[in-house]
Amino acid sequence: MRWSHAALNCGDLDTTEKFYTTWFGARRVNEFDLGDLRIVFLRLGDAYLELFGQARPPAGETPGADGHPVAGTVRHIAFQTDDLDGFLRRIEGQAEITLGPLDFSAHIHGWRSVWLRDPDGVIVEVSEGYRDRA
Repeated sequence: MRWSHAALNCGDLDTTEKFYTTWFGARRVNEFDLGDLRIVFLRLGDAYLELFGQARPPAGETPGADGHPVAGTVRHIAFQTDDLDGFLRRIEGQAEITLGPLDFSAHIHGWRSVWLRDPDGVIVEVSEGYRDRA
């Protein structure tokens, strides 16, 4: 078994696609037009983001700084980088930082994370230095 993808509902599919291709290096690998629904697959490494266009406006509460704390919802999606400070310089002013950067070196030396909001309000974590325990 291996991880396949996460699916995101998008208010403006083109804007969301540009966000993930520009800032995370994803690339479009497939697209389907199902009449009233457009779906785009973006690939990053061995995993995909499946973007669904024409999503309904969000119902309910806005996610917190690191995502929805409600059972049955996705809290956030996350990416790893080797250079968190470089990523933050590149994205400055292009996305809302909701939390951080925070330093978790008390748990794993060198582990730092920041959370930001994508164009549809999905919270995205970007981390540097996370490692599994030996």
